[in-house]
Amino acid sequence: MLNVKKILALLIIASISISCKNTEHEKKEPVTEITFEDIINEDYELHKSSKNSNGVLVLFGGFPESAKDIKREFKILENAENHNISVLYMNYSQKIWLEQDELSQLSEQLQDIFKVNILPTDNVYIGGFSSGGNMALLISDFMTNQQSNIIPKGVFIVDSPIDLVALYNTAQKNIERNFSNSAVQESTWLLETLGAKFGNPKDSISGYEEYAIFTSKTNNINTIKNLKNTKIRLYTEPDTLWWKENTMAKYEDLNAYYIKKLSEALQTSQFKDVTYIPTTDKGYRSNGDRHPHSWAIIDTKNLINWMLN
Repeated sequence: MLNVKKILALLIIASISISCKNTEHEKKEPVTEITFEDIINEDYELHKSSKNSNGVLVLFGGFPESAKDIKREFKILENAENHNISVLYMNYSQKIWLEQDELSQLSEQLQDIFKVNILPTDNVYIGGFSSGGNMALLISDFMTNQQSNIIPKGVFIVDSPIDLVALYNTAQKNIERNFSNSAVQESTWLLETLGAKFGNPKDSISGYEEYAIFTSKTNNINTIKNLKNTKIRLYTEPDTLWWKENTMAKYEDLNAYYIKKLSEALQTSQFKDVTYIPTTDKGYRSNGDRHPHSWAIIDTKNLINWMLN
């Protein structure tokens, strides 16, 4: 009986000794904390993870937006940091369509940014607000077709003016309505800009089809035909009452109308992963103003989950 007690005592001591060693070993293993640094450049601003990111989100702003403007209006950083995602804000705007040489230059610029900053290219998503959404779709299609070093897994737009013929026609209506000086000025500029490049769509729409994301009159989607296997999200907030009260616009005048038609056209053309996301009462600017044409219509948690799944 005494021997049994001695053996048990020895086993307990041995067990405690092993347990202590394991605890010491666990304590010695370093825990690397993930931090983020801001890299500010003339062409972009990068919120970069100190570890190899789980993904990189590239963002294009609306027509007048800079990287700082996107940061202010699109509250994505907290959720991005929580999932170790780096965010690249582009200082690339004031365009509604892209020429071929602009696509080539932008592709090279993005690849240089990724190379210089040692960003991973295996899980890249590109998105944009308003005209920035046009940039996102066009450059994603171009880089996918060119088999560049960056092939985006997904692309999204936020209430973008994807149909240039519709944009021309709506500008004409806005001038006729004469609702406000600002609306007339913007619409006059649009008519002059689109007319100078493509002419009046009543005479010919071939130029519009060559550059637009979507031409609903002919169901043309040639500029994004290479995205059939790319995940696509189309965000919009079709608040018809707000638009009617604030601009006298009808549903058929809204970006939302053509975004929905685009989603239907892509699904009919057997694009593999297209999601149309209409929202309700989410559109607010950072100053608190209600506006359905806003970055804020995106559910940021849901967007990050989409990137990681």
